[in-house]
Amino acid sequence: MIDEIQVRNLALIEQASIEFSPRLTVITGETGAGKSALLSALGLLMGARGDKMAVREGEDKLSVAGRFLRLPQADAEDTSEETIITRTVTSDGRSKATIDGMMASVSELASRVAPSIDLCSQHEHQQLMRPQAHLRMLDAWCGQAIFDAKAEYEAAFDSFKEAQAELDRVNAASAADLAQLDDARLVLRRIDAVNPKEGEYEQLKAELSRAEHAEALALAAQTAHESLSGDGGVIDALEAAIGALSGASRIDASLEPYVASLREAGYLLEDAAGEVRDYRLTVEFDPDELERMQERASAIQGLLKAYGPRMQDVLSAREAAARLVEAVDDTDFARERAQKAVCDAKAELEAAADALASLREEAAPRFSDEVNAYMQRLEMGSASLECAVADLEFESWTRTGSQAVEFMFKPGSGLQARPLVKIASGGEISRVMLSIKAVLGEADEVDTLIFDEIDAGVAGSAARALGEVLADLAKTHQVIAVTHLAQVAVHGNAHYVVQKTDEAYPRTFIEEIYGDVRVDEIARMLSGELTDASRAHAEELMAQAYSYAS
Repeated sequence: MIDEIQVRNLALIEQASIEFSPRLTVITGETGAGKSALLSALGLLMGARGDKMAVREGEDKLSVAGRFLRLPQADAEDTSEETIITRTVTSDGRSKATIDGMMASVSELASRVAPSIDLCSQHEHQQLMRPQAHLRMLDAWCGQAIFDAKAEYEAAFDSFKEAQAELDRVNAASAADLAQLDDARLVLRRIDAVNPKEGEYEQLKAELSRAEHAEALALAAQTAHESLSGDGGVIDALEAAIGALSGASRIDASLEPYVASLREAGYLLEDAAGEVRDYRLTVEFDPDELERMQERASAIQGLLKAYGPRMQDVLSAREAAARLVEAVDDTDFARERAQKAVCDAKAELEAAADALASLREEAAPRFSDEVNAYMQRLEMGSASLECAVADLEFESWTRTGSQAVEFMFKPGSGLQARPLVKIASGGEISRVMLSIKAVLGEADEVDTLIFDEIDAGVAGSAARALGEVLADLAKTHQVIAVTHLAQVAVHGNAHYVVQKTDEAYPRTFIEEIYGDVRVDEIARMLSGELTDASRAHAEELMAQAYSYAS
């Protein structure tokens, strides 16, 4: 929902601000005053292409800012309470956009803002001019019954696609040429011959280093042990020092701490000598074991070079080769199993499609009847809408169903119905859209409807009906209507008038009007001038509109 927009330097608009009603906002003004510029401003916020020619003459850039309520989030199904969108276009054609102060692309505006707004003008109808949207409109009108059936169909469709993908994989594997199969079997034989384990190579390298230097390690340990505890070694020398100082401490007590320190050092040296001796006993030189470890390390290195560089890569290569060999060796059984899964999934999909199709076929004429009732109310003569439902070939089924839905328009009772997007005039399409939106009500996926020139060629009782239908639609949607009809304007919950100054560099002003000023505007729309009669007529229309709303 659009809460407010602010426009600067767009076409003839120097500066303007509009706060839209959550129900019906009407915008009036004389032809050429600049009402279309407001639609251009909204289009920019919806991701329309920026045009440098829209920048007000003499200015560097135009800017449009809009505050939106309950706009869908970019990365979730939730909605944000308030979102600020800005868009600038410079006089040299550069365009920038932001969403809540963060830079955004035009495509982001199109994906977040545009889906919540339907622009219904003589030349542009976002939803109605896309046949793929017709099916969504019919489903939305059907409500929960279609929702449940569609959920079952979608689940069946996904299951079928998964089964078909598995069959394709099996067929592709069975079609692998002999060279691929031989390569896979060679990979299996080579890796399985070594049968490496994760982390084994790192452990083997550490053990191999010790085994290759066993003699040096043993000699180092033996030398260290003898130097510590052998005859005349460090420990004997330390004992002699302790004996000398211990005797002297009887004369000078200050030597006793040195004696204690040396004794503590002696304990540590004795422990170290024992540990070195124990280490020496664990070091053994085994030529056969060394050779085995070297061969093992070399074999693993070969695998890492061929399929690595990591052991995880080697194991992954083996797994992939095993899958290929298994698939080819077990082709007949795998294909039979996959084909059965496809057949079972297809049967479930066809059953779900039939149920969904039956609901749509039953609902389509009822939907058309309700739309046609509104079209008659809008005095569209014998013109009518048909909701055509056509079955698709199985290969053309999509996640939305097994049928295509398209709105067909019949300009008169004796004429053939043809696709609405091809033959209806701008004014007819606007009124058909209005009728469809009125029928959809709260089920419509679009929050805001913008109608421009929907009243072209409408007068008399049809004008009054048009105003009433827009008022009805505003009970379930936010509606913005640019209109020349007083019968429409009187139903507005907010009323803005657009005026252009008469000067060398004209400017467009937009002002919300109330009370007597609004009565004067309605009177002007009725007769082109202010008279007692036109004011009385305006007050009468406004009273009727108030009565209709209540």
